[in-house]
Amino acid sequence: MSMEEILAGESKNIEFKEDLPEKSIKYMKSVIAFANGIGGKIVFGIADKTGEVLGFDRQDVFKKMDAIANAVSDSCEPAIIPDITAQTIDGQTVIVVEIAEGRQRPYYLKALGRESGVYVRVAGTTRLADEYMIKELLFEGSNRHFDQMLCTGSKVTDEEIDNLCKSMKEQAIKNAHSEEQKASIKDVGRQQLRSWGVLIERDGKDYPSNAFAILTGRGGAHVVTQCGVFKGTTKEVFVDRREYDGPLWEQIEEAYQFVLRNIHLGATFEGIYRQDVYEIPPDAIRELIINAMVHRSYLDHGTIQVAIYDNRLEITSPGKLPMGQTIERMKEGYSKIRNEALAYAFSYMNLIEHWGSGIPRIIGKVKAAGLREPEFIGGDVDLRINIYRNQSAANNATNNVKINANGTNGGVNEPATKEQEQVKKLLDAIAQNPSATQAHYAEQIGVSKRTVSRIFASLQEKGVLRQTGTKRKSNWIIK
Repeated sequence: MSMEEILAGESKNIEFKEDLPEKSIKYMKSVIAFANGIGGKIVFGIADKTGEVLGFDRQDVFKKMDAIANAVSDSCEPAIIPDITAQTIDGQTVIVVEIAEGRQRPYYLKALGRESGVYVRVAGTTRLADEYMIKELLFEGSNRHFDQMLCTGSKVTDEEIDNLCKSMKEQAIKNAHSEEQKASIKDVGRQQLRSWGVLIERDGKDYPSNAFAILTGRGGAHVVTQCGVFKGTTKEVFVDRREYDGPLWEQIEEAYQFVLRNIHLGATFEGIYRQDVYEIPPDAIRELIINAMVHRSYLDHGTIQVAIYDNRLEITSPGKLPMGQTIERMKEGYSKIRNEALAYAFSYMNLIEHWGSGIPRIIGKVKAAGLREPEFIGGDVDLRINIYRNQSAANNATNNVKINANGTNGGVNEPATKEQEQVKKLLDAIAQNPSATQAHYAEQIGVSKRTVSRIFASLQEKGVLRQTGTKRKSNWIIK
C-alpha cells in the first residue's frame, strides 16, 4: 500500500477503517462484497473521511490481525482466506487486509444466509445484492452460462428450428466481407445448434435453450432494444423514441439504422469526388450495438438502451461485468464470454469476428475519425459506453474535411497530420470570431499568414468556408 494510493482515497476496491469495530459485521460485509467482485483491500488504521494515517501501537497489531482472521473464518461462507499484513506508512503501522476475487460465488454472511447475506460493491459502496445479482453470482460460481440453460416451459417445433437455421445462414451471407467468405459458409443444422447450446437434446427430443428464445424473440424471453433521441445532454426532453423486438439480428439492424438517421452526415473529397461520411464511424456504431447484445446479462430484465444526445451517443447494456472482467482489461482486448451460445451463433452469422477484438477495434475507429476515445462507465450493475460527438460547426467541418500536408484530401480514418491540426485550430478561431482578418487568425494559431491564406483557399474550394460581406469587412461562414 503506497502513500499515493492512500492520497487517492477510498475507491471501488479500497476501503479505510480508523480502527477495528467491536462488531465485525461492520466490515465483514465489505469482505463478502470484495470476494463477490474483483477483490479489494480494507486498510485499518486510516481515517476514512480525511485519509489521515493514524496507525496502531506495535504491541496491538498482531492481536488485531488475529481478530480479523478469526472473524473472516467464522463469518463467511464459502470460506474466504484473506491476506493480512502489517505495513508501515508515513511512520505509522497499519493493517492491510487483501481479499482476492472469489471463485465459489456467491459468498455470504453465515448469520444471514444466502437469501439475505450476499453483498456486492456498487460505485465504491457495499450493498445488499438483489435477486438478479445472486442468480448471476450463482452461474459464475458454477461456471455455467444462463443462455445455455433449458428455457423453462417452452417447446420448439421442427419448423421453428428449420426457420432459425435458414435465417442464420441468410445473416451469415449478408454479413460476409467477401465473395470468398460467402462461398465458405456452410449450412447450420440441429447438431451444430446442440453443440453451441442453442438446442438441448433430452430423450431423443430437442428443447429450446434460453439462447434459442433470445435469438428468435419467442418463448419466455422478452428482449427489446430501446432507442431515443434527446434534446440537450440529459433525458429530460424526448425528441423521438422507438422500441424494437423480434430476432436479435433484426434488433441490431433497426437500432443501427435509427442511429444513422439521427446523427450528422458530412463529406470528404477524393480529388473532385465527394464521399458522404457520418460524424461517428458506422462500423463502430454497429459493433457497439452487437457487443451489447452478445455480452449483456439476460438474467437482468433491463433493456439495451441506445440514446442520442446533442453531445454523445450512449449505449447502455444491462448487467455487471462478468467475473474476471474489468473495463481496463476489456479495452485491452481481454474477452470474457457471458453468453457462450449466443457468441457461437453471432460468430457463425459474421456479426462478431475474433472474441475480444471488438472493443479495441471500436476505440481505434473512433479515434481515427478524430473523435475522443470512447468513455466506459459503470460495470457494477450495467455498462455504459459514450462516443462523444463534435458539437461545433467548426469541429464538424474539421472532421468531415481533412487536408493532408500536400494539400489533397485524405480519408476520414487517417491519423491527423500537422496541417490537419492547423485546419482544426483555424476553424475553431473562425467559429469564435468570423469577421477577423487572416493576419489575426495566423497570429492566433501560431502560423504564418501565407499558411493561413493557403488553408483558406483550400477550404473555400472544398465548400467548407463561404465568404460574405465586402473585401474590406469579410464575414466567414463555416458550412
